[in-house]
Amino acid sequence: MVERGENGHRERAVVCLSGGMDSCVCAALAAREYDAYALHCSYGQRTEERELEAAHGVADALGFRDFLRLRLDLFRRIGGSALTDARIQVPEAAASGAGIGAEIPVTYVPFRNAHFLAAAVSWAEVLGARTVFIGAVEQDSSGYPDCRPEYYAAFQELIRRGTRDGDIVMRTPLIHMRKKEIVALGLELAAPLDLTWSCYSGQEAACGVCESCVLRLRAFEQAGVKDPIRYAKRWDSLTGTGETSQEGAA
Repeated sequence: MVERGENGHRERAVVCLSGGMDSCVCAALAAREYDAYALHCSYGQRTEERELEAAHGVADALGFRDFLRLRLDLFRRIGGSALTDARIQVPEAAASGAGIGAEIPVTYVPFRNAHFLAAAVSWAEVLGARTVFIGAVEQDSSGYPDCRPEYYAAFQELIRRGTRDGDIVMRTPLIHMRKKEIVALGLELAAPLDLTWSCYSGQEAACGVCESCVLRLRAFEQAGVKDPIRYAKRWDSLTGTGETSQEGAA
């Protein structure tokens, strides 16, 4: 259902748009119901420029009303994550995805989503938007603590107590979904999944072996469709083998 304000116009919503698969599907849901405004944060991650390109492409394809890029330097300066600290290597995951989510990985960026959400809520207050979307997923994920439902329930209370009117609602429509279900929903919504970027380390072609790539490839495989983006290597989780992808090879 399209959300409309008192004047009959569509209501506004701010969407945290990383450029990844989950945020793309979340953005497609938001754009269907609201006049959507994209908030993208560059925080010193390895694939910063590639993610920005993906986020811009998704926002344009979905007809977003505006795109705000924020630069957050603190994560690069603090370090402590393989995504922002060059001294920490991005690990390869098992082709089957076994073990992913069993413990918090080195790719966790400490308390990152709180910063993203705080910025989104600030912008929402300025825009008069009463809804903030974020494509957080708990199932089939790397086990980041700031992707848990209770985390967002607590943040919702913070919004209620710490904003002018206390009426901004945070929506996490994908949080209980499996990755294969997110792929299927994206296809149903005609979300531009071909424009998205999920890899933790690749820039020209996705590496195919980091946790994010393995989770994504497995999701497309389980959904029965081929992932449309380019990979340097594609793992087959059924055989446990990987081959250099011709479409991703130099």
